[in-house]
Amino acid sequence: MAAENGNSYDAIVVGAGQGGFPLAMKLAGQGKRTALVEARHVGGTCVNYGCTPTKTMVASARAAYMVGRAAEYGVGATPGAVDMEVVRRRKRQIVSDFRGGSERAVENTENLELVRGTASFTGPKTLNVSGESGEREISAEQIFINTGTRPNVPPISGIEGVPYLNNESIMELDRVPEHLVVIGGGYIGVEFGQMFRRFGSRVTILQRGPRMLPREDEDVASEVLSILTDDGIQVVTGAQTKSVTTSGSGGVELSVEVNGEARTISGSHLLLAAGRAPNTDMLNLAAAGVETDKRGSIQVNDRLETGVEGIWAMGDVKGGPAFTHISYDDFRVIDRNLSGDGMGTIAGRLVPYTVFMDPQLGRVGMSEREARDAGYNVRVAKIPMTWVARALETDETRGLMKAIVDADSDLILGFTMLGMQGGEIAGAVQVVMTANLPYTILRDGAFAHPTLMESLNNLFATFEGE
Repeated sequence: MAAENGNSYDAIVVGAGQGGFPLAMKLAGQGKRTALVEARHVGGTCVNYGCTPTKTMVASARAAYMVGRAAEYGVGATPGAVDMEVVRRRKRQIVSDFRGGSERAVENTENLELVRGTASFTGPKTLNVSGESGEREISAEQIFINTGTRPNVPPISGIEGVPYLNNESIMELDRVPEHLVVIGGGYIGVEFGQMFRRFGSRVTILQRGPRMLPREDEDVASEVLSILTDDGIQVVTGAQTKSVTTSGSGGVELSVEVNGEARTISGSHLLLAAGRAPNTDMLNLAAAGVETDKRGSIQVNDRLETGVEGIWAMGDVKGGPAFTHISYDDFRVIDRNLSGDGMGTIAGRLVPYTVFMDPQLGRVGMSEREARDAGYNVRVAKIPMTWVARALETDETRGLMKAIVDADSDLILGFTMLGMQGGEIAGAVQVVMTANLPYTILRDGAFAHPTLMESLNNLFATFEGE
């Protein structure tokens, strides 16, 4: 519902993402006259360009993959061509439904006004909003920044002259690329690389570092590489892309240095998956006195306060773990500090995440390397998915399970599952970690057979070197 006339508010939320949207709703529900400023779409990256659309397309890719494996299960099926127009239409419809629900919620909320446009600080309490309807200056004593990030464009010679794709534009393709070249072997590159391989593309992933997924332990990253290679994806590590040009066929040609050796790689399409940049350059933060780090991420304390009284930052724009659930938890922290007991903090919180490759990579807590670097007396439990009955029964045996345990307290420090429904099982382990219960709860629990949960019995009964 539109607010009363005037440009002065009790609170302004800049960005209608997974932290900003619920915060604006909560503030308005408390009777505060609130402006929610959004330059693009309500819902932020997750609903419009991230989680929702990509996982919708991942489901289509898995359907194509399982049709191709049907004979292994004794089922007659003839793999057919993937209709990208149908895949895209399904994706667009789900995004539209999610976004529409959020927009209607904003429109029907008293004390809340959706202000369309790009915000820029003119002072610590004032913002200029520029949109299609012109410019407008608004002010408030409390301002919350939730502007998120955007795809990073690496400094490659010639990149601006070729028709490259990013994680948003690639989902709008209406046909399957003949040969997709991906720059970046992180989570985005892995998900889209496998997805389009299953749609029928030839796929080459170029990773600048010595291995993929550098945040993961080496044994986990190695297993991910094995799975992608098994799927027919070419992964080139130690690859520094020096320049890119348009080829005579309308595709792209990359000059790449691989471990010191010059190579030329050609493809029909190029996907840039080399990280993301914070949306702070348009905010004119200097006018408000808000500081950023060298990447442009807004600096905050554990309560999510900036160095300027009355200004907070939440979600990906503040740096750190860039996940939807972390952005939403940032909302909880701020809400607790504003209207709860004032004890909200991001210090020490567990950061779970799932890479929606197939099988899923679910992770929560420390890696083995992080735990050892932190000085813990570490015990490592690890089993291959070939030891898991449910995986054998469904013929989904790729991957592994791994847990890091503090030998002095028997508490679980971290858990990784690269396997079917790895994200779901990681969530179950997270509950035990959150409750500060010993690993023996999972080792000795009587879980239903045959489920993936019972594999935790076997995992925690097996420690390396014991």
